[in-house]
Amino acid sequence: MSRLIYYVASSLDGFIADEHDSLDWLLSQEQAPGGGNDYESFIANIGAIAMGSTTYEWVLANGGWGYEMPAWVLTTRELAVPPVAEGAAAADVHFAHGQVTEVYEAMREAARGKDLWVVGGGDLAGQFADAGLLDEVHLSIAPVTLAGGRPLLPRRLDLELIEHSTNGAFLTARHRVRRQGN
Repeated sequence: MSRLIYYVASSLDGFIADEHDSLDWLLSQEQAPGGGNDYESFIANIGAIAMGSTTYEWVLANGGWGYEMPAWVLTTRELAVPPVAEGAAAADVHFAHGQVTEVYEAMREAARGKDLWVVGGGDLAGQFADAGLLDEVHLSIAPVTLAGGRPLLPRRLDLELIEHSTNGAFLTARHRVRRQGN
């Protein structure tokens, strides 16, 4: 059964991007293949992704579209589909307006049993959590403070630690979202 996972990195003081939506502070940190919250191991079991428009525009502006699985971009604006690289297949991107519950059902169906990933966007992850759909938070904490920017998760959540480790400069942890009755 698919799990909806917020897989994310943050600064020590809880921000996922600085006040200019930059990730330079994150991308300069050392990581090791196979370490805690290893990206390659994680992405291998992802069948669909969701992101907000700010994350979508950041991805396109910083290296271009690299996702092979279906993607849902939640937005209130009109956005262009990613350009198709020579010899590559067109990106499977869906622009969605409205409730995350509708997006979740479409993602789950498209994922065919694989997990779902909320890419960036603490508020978007919070909307899924508010709807009772967020299952896990996989967090990598960088040894840097930003003193402002985009918050990790602007919601109150009760989490249960599943696993913790390190990966290069990062402290890593996987948490299960506790729901009422758990």
